[in-house]
Amino acid sequence: MSNPIKPELFTFFEELGLHNDRDWFADQKERFRSDVVEPAFEFVERVGESLPEVSPHFEAIPSLTRGSLFRIYRDTRFSRDKTPYKPYQGIRFPHEAGNGMHTPGFYLHLDPSGCFVGVGSWHPAREGLQAYRQAIVDDPDAWAAVRHDRVFAERFELQGDSLKRPPRGFPVDHPWVEDLKRKDFIGVAALSRDEVLANDFVDRFVTRCREGAPLVAFLCRAVGAPF
Repeated sequence: MSNPIKPELFTFFEELGLHNDRDWFADQKERFRSDVVEPAFEFVERVGESLPEVSPHFEAIPSLTRGSLFRIYRDTRFSRDKTPYKPYQGIRFPHEAGNGMHTPGFYLHLDPSGCFVGVGSWHPAREGLQAYRQAIVDDPDAWAAVRHDRVFAERFELQGDSLKRPPRGFPVDHPWVEDLKRKDFIGVAALSRDEVLANDFVDRFVTRCREGAPLVAFLCRAVGAPF
């Protein structure tokens, strides 16, 4: 089965980057629907057929409203950048428990300037972040198993923001103190455009999710969510 993600998606966002204004987008709405939204919906549906092989607890919802596709509209209220649209498409596969349990998830970033698979939790709420850190303290061997997992380490890089000092209430001499400082627990695996456009990309994406599962499973356990 062919890949629903086509070069036209990247072309659309390249042009949006040059014409990031409401008049241009209004004229291109039908194209946005045909070149970005509909292929992304198909991608989500097909990933949803295979993602239970990784875990049955993550959702694939082909919708722009509380679904797997992030909205293209930027929140400009507190930003110096007032351009109204995101020149990329984000696709998420969240945990069925929802944000109320501060659960991690799987993510695909489609951007002309660079694509990647993300696994884990980006900017978790305070309660989730505390739970992640406490899980490292309570079971450092389990965290070491994630960090030393050969496939995970080869494919993913832990990225995101960190504190300059260890968080209050956590040991400053802990062997994983640098990870206790993390404000994000997100693993990132870069993708080339050729990989994204390959016929087998749906399978490749699910494989990346499987390779990133050690981190996601650890974070799920930390907040009492099933994996």
